[in-house]
Amino acid sequence: MSHVGVGPRAVMRSVAFLTAGVLAVPALAGCTSEDPAGKPLAGQDVAAAARASVSDGGTLRWAVDSVPDTLNAFQSDADATTTRVAQAVLPSMYRMDETGSPVRNPDYLESAEVVDTEPKQVVVYKLNQQAVWSDGREIGAADFAAQWRALSGKDSAYWTARNAGYDRIEKVERGANDLEVKVTFSRPYADWKALFTPLYPKDVTGTPDAFNDGARRALKVSAGPFAVKKVDTKGDQVVLTGNPRWWGEPAKLDEIVLRAVPRDERVSELVAGKLDLAEIDPETADEVTLAAGPRDPATGTPLMGPGGTPAAGPQGRSAAQALRSWAIANGSDEEAAEEEVLAREERREAEAKARRRQQALSGFELRKSLEPAYTQLALNGAEGPLADERVRRAVARALDREKLAEAVLKPLGLPAEPVGSHLALSGQPAYADGSGALGEQNAKEARALLADAGWVPGGPVKKKDGEEAAGAEKDENKDEDKKDEEKSEGGDDGTYIVGEDDKNKDGKNKDGKNKDGKNKDGKNKDGKNDDGADRESGEKHSSGKNTAQGGAPGAYAPKGTAAPAGAAAAPLAKDGKALTLRFVLPSGPGSETLRTVADRITDMLKEIGIGTRITKVPDESYFKDHIAAGEYDLALYSWPASAFPATDARPIYAKPVPAADGSLNVAQNYTRVGTDQVDQLFDRALATLDQKEARDLLRKADSRIWAAAGSVPLYQRPQLTAARKNLANAGAFGFGTPVYEDMGFLKKGAQGSRPTAPSSASSSPSPSS
Repeated sequence: MSHVGVGPRAVMRSVAFLTAGVLAVPALAGCTSEDPAGKPLAGQDVAAAARASVSDGGTLRWAVDSVPDTLNAFQSDADATTTRVAQAVLPSMYRMDETGSPVRNPDYLESAEVVDTEPKQVVVYKLNQQAVWSDGREIGAADFAAQWRALSGKDSAYWTARNAGYDRIEKVERGANDLEVKVTFSRPYADWKALFTPLYPKDVTGTPDAFNDGARRALKVSAGPFAVKKVDTKGDQVVLTGNPRWWGEPAKLDEIVLRAVPRDERVSELVAGKLDLAEIDPETADEVTLAAGPRDPATGTPLMGPGGTPAAGPQGRSAAQALRSWAIANGSDEEAAEEEVLAREERREAEAKARRRQQALSGFELRKSLEPAYTQLALNGAEGPLADERVRRAVARALDREKLAEAVLKPLGLPAEPVGSHLALSGQPAYADGSGALGEQNAKEARALLADAGWVPGGPVKKKDGEEAAGAEKDENKDEDKKDEEKSEGGDDGTYIVGEDDKNKDGKNKDGKNKDGKNKDGKNKDGKNDDGADRESGEKHSSGKNTAQGGAPGAYAPKGTAAPAGAAAAPLAKDGKALTLRFVLPSGPGSETLRTVADRITDMLKEIGIGTRITKVPDESYFKDHIAAGEYDLALYSWPASAFPATDARPIYAKPVPAADGSLNVAQNYTRVGTDQVDQLFDRALATLDQKEARDLLRKADSRIWAAAGSVPLYQRPQLTAARKNLANAGAFGFGTPVYEDMGFLKKGAQGSRPTAPSSASSSPSPSS
C-alpha cells in the first residue's frame, strides 16, 4: 500500500536551530563545478519501441488501486487514478521528462514565455492551432479564464482542494488572436509552468455546480488521445476509448481499461490472464522474475531462482530430500511408507499447480525503476519528548539511512542510496544533499544530545496505575485506538514495546520462565536444576555454570572483550518516565516493507536507549486518524516528488499557525515542526523568476529542514511493475509522464528496448524515472 496521502503534486516543511541560536548551513555542493542535482538513480523501464513496431488496436487492462470518486483532479477526494485518467484525456501544457523537470507539451502548446516582469509578470501562451475539445470547439482563453476563476480561491462556492498559483493571477485574457492566452500576475510566480495542467473545459469550470458535481463520474468533453467511455463502479473499472477528434499521433490501443484490483490479489489476476499491466509488491516481483527466467526444455521448470540463485529441484526439494523420501516410500515400515506415498502425491499435486501458475506468469516480465516519491520517518514535534529539538536530532542521528535503503532496495537490484533532500530527488534541478546540516549517523553524539535534554540511562522510572511512558501516554487509553489496533491470533492487540515484548507483567517470559531464566519448577533454561544437573542426560557439570567458548565460568567471551557493535544502551528516563516513543504503522497487506524498516529503526533507537511502542492500525485509519490527526510519535509514510517544490512543498513544511477556533492549522505539515525562516525562504523562491536563485533558496530551506529533524528522508520508493512481455511503452515510468498514445502490443518479431542495467542511472534514458 502506498501511503503518499496527497494528490498529483505534493510537498514539505520543517526547521531548526543549533546551539547558541545559530543555524549552521553547510556549503552547498553547488559552489563546486559539479552539479549537486546529479542524475536520476534509475532509468525508465517501459520496453520502449518505435510506433512503427507497435500494432494498431487491442485493449490494455491496467490494475489501479481504486475507481476514483471524482474525475476532477482539483477536488480533495481526487486520487492517483484521477491523475492517470486526466493525463490520458485532458490537455497538459507541460509534461515531466526523465529528470522530473517540466517540458512543453507540443500537442497543446507551441510556446509559452514570460514577456514582461515590470510592472507585473505577464505570460503569453501560444496554443497549437489544431487543439480542439472533443465537441469540436477550439481550446482557448475562455477555458483558461474559467479555470483561473474556479481555482483562485475568491469564490467559496467552488469546492477546491488547492489554489496555489492561481491565487496570484490578476487576469486572464485573449492575446493577439484566438490562439494566444495572456495571463497577468498580481505577484511574481516562479512556478507558473505548474498552472493549467490539467486544463478542464469551461463546461466543467464555468460554474460552481458544474465544477463541484459535473466531472465526478463522467467527462463529457475532453481533449486527449483518449476519452472517458464509462466509469463503472459496479464493475470496479474505468474504460477509456480513443478520441476520434484527437489531432496528434493516433492512439495505438483501442481501449484502456483501468481495473481496481487490491495489491494482494494482483498476482492471481495476472495468472488468470485478466491483467496486462500491474504494479506489484516485492514478493510477487520475485515470482514473476522466476517464471520469466530460463526454463528446462524437458520439464518446463525454471533453471534459476530470484537473484540468479539455482532453482529448487523437483517438487522444490533437494536431491537428498528426494532420496530420503524414496527410501521411506519403499522401505519395510509399511505405515511410514503409506504416509510418505500420500505425502508424495500431495507434493506432486502442489508441484503441478505451481507449474501451471509459473506457466501463466511466464508471459510477463518485471519492469522496475524508482518511483518519483520517497519514504520518510516522521517525528511528531507537537508535544512529548519529540517537542524537544535535541531529542528529534538524536533520533535522526541514530539512524543508519544507508542500511535502511539497502534493506529495501538492494534485494530488488535497485540503487540503494539514501535520499538527501526533502524537496527533490536525485536528478531533479532542485536536488542537493542537505543532510550535512543534521550530521551523519553517530550513536555517541546522539546519546550526548539526549543527555543534554535530561534523558539519562538507568534513571528511576516511577509509574502510576494507568500511566504510560513518556511519548506514548496520550493515545493508549482511548477507545478509538483500541478499535483501531489490529487483533492478531492469540489475542495480540497489535501493540508491543521493544525490549519488553517477551515478558509478562508478573516478570515471567511468555514461555513461562522467570526473569532469571528459570522455569516455574526451578529448572534453568537449559533444562538443569540449580545443582547443575542435566535432567535428560543425568550428567552433572562442575560448578553448574557455563564454561563455553573458553571463557571464565559464566562468560561467553574472554574477559576484557569489548561489547559487540550495536549492543543496546541502557534505557533512558527523565522525571521518572522512560523514553518510549509510539511508532504507528499500517497493518494491511502491502505494508510489509514499512514494517521491516520500522523493525530496523527500533533496533537503531534501542542502541541509544530509546524504546519504541509499536502500534499497528488498519490501513484505512492510518493516515486520517493517526498521521493527519497527530496521534503518533514516529511514523513512516511517503511524499511524491514535485517539479515545483516552491509551490508544492511549502504546505508540508510551513510553520503551523493557530486557527480562529484555537486549534492548530498544520496544512500538510503532519510533523508540526516549522519556522518563520523556512517559510521566508519558500516565499522568496516562489517570487523570483531567476531559476538559479530559486534553486539556491530551496536548497537553503532544505538544509534548515534537515537541521530541525522533523522528518528524515530514507529512500526513494521502488517501482515494480509486471507487464505482458509484448506490451510496449508501458511499465515503470519513473519520473516521466506516460505517453498514452504510444502504448500498445508489439508486432510479431518486434522487441522493445529494455535497460541493460536497470539498477544504475542511465546517462540518456528515454521518458524516464
